[in-house]
Amino acid sequence: MTNVHITLPDSLHRHLREIARSDGVSINAFITTAIAEKVSALATEVLISTRASAERPGAFTAVLDRVPRRRPLAGDEGD
Repeated sequence: MTNVHITLPDSLHRHLREIARSDGVSINAFITTAIAEKVSALATEVLISTRASAERPGAFTAVLDRVPRRRPLAGDEGD
């Protein structure tokens, strides 16, 4: 484990404390989870970009073209 010291504005610390308390976790656990979520999102973006650049142009559209054309279910119509 590594310890990290951060300096937060009082207002941000207050919100952080309130959110962690309402979530039923410590501030440390909340921050650790938030960092893990951000790292995961960035790693996923890199993975998808890397895989997408290796595909041939039009491959994604070709797969989507095989999806049957159906009316949306009630509530899924969109705008």
